[in-house]
Amino acid sequence: MKNIKTFILTLMFLILTALLLTYPLESLAFSLTGLQLWFNKMIPALLPFMILSGMMVRLNLTEYFARLVSPLLMPLMHISLNGIYAIIIGFLCGFPMGARTIAEMYSCRKLSRKEASFLLAFCNNIGPVYFISFVLPTLGLKRKAPYLFGMYGLPLLYGILLRYTAYRKQIAAPSRKASGRKDETGRFPVRPNGLSAAEQFRCRPDRRTSLLDTLDDAILSGLYGISKLGGYMILFNLLNLVPQIFLKSVPVAGTDSGSLMNCLLEITSGISRVGDASPLPVLLLLPFGGFSCIAQTYSMIKETDLSLRSYILHKLALSAATAVYYGLLALFSPSSFLL
Repeated sequence: MKNIKTFILTLMFLILTALLLTYPLESLAFSLTGLQLWFNKMIPALLPFMILSGMMVRLNLTEYFARLVSPLLMPLMHISLNGIYAIIIGFLCGFPMGARTIAEMYSCRKLSRKEASFLLAFCNNIGPVYFISFVLPTLGLKRKAPYLFGMYGLPLLYGILLRYTAYRKQIAAPSRKASGRKDETGRFPVRPNGLSAAEQFRCRPDRRTSLLDTLDDAILSGLYGISKLGGYMILFNLLNLVPQIFLKSVPVAGTDSGSLMNCLLEITSGISRVGDASPLPVLLLLPFGGFSCIAQTYSMIKETDLSLRSYILHKLALSAATAVYYGLLALFSPSSFLL
């Protein structure tokens, strides 16, 4: 089995290398698209949030921020204030800030493993600014409310459903004195290898740690994270060379299958290519996010023991729920569907 896997991977890399050499102009165009999307959209949209959120985690300010909206979310979720903060960041700041925030807080022992796994299932979504300003206009969708509910209402309902089913007994409801820093047994959740010296500085700064030291560490961490995201965007945009060459002429759902594969590989460039020709497949792919989003999420949680497989299964479940929602919308309110 190992030899077969090695052979398949080697063959894939050889084919991709041959395509790069055979189609140099197309390869350059795809790589440049990924670089431009990263530089023009990801950096200005995500890096400030990464730095600010990183400082809030390091300075133990997340609970105070979460108290502002806890009267609304706490009765629904019954989780810690740190968990409420992760929900806010995940829904407002956009992908992959949800996964990054959850992983960072879990690494700093502000969330138990069960609570972090629960939050990761529904808090890592496309950002609302990106969705309203880019996705809906590009797809030619004028009405916002039905699609905003499909993009954000369904994940929130899915999270509530999980809280009272799969995670009903796995996450203890917080008491007044419990701020989310201890797990359901009353002990700090311990990662397999504990905290390194760097993590101890990052997660529990003492009184001698200056604000500038914390800012410096948050900036370095944010730059490291955004650089990894850029590498993933360039690589997965480059992989679009394969469907562009082999699937371009195959029509699917009103557009060519190469463009839909583009969405599956890297959602932003795929939406640009599809345009308003076929909005429904794109709407169904958005909750999943594409393979680039999966890889980027892995890069955010790989230093923890949170499960990528579980995250993917939850994303597939959300995609199925989205398909049911748009099917019902088309059946009972066809006038508001895709208009």
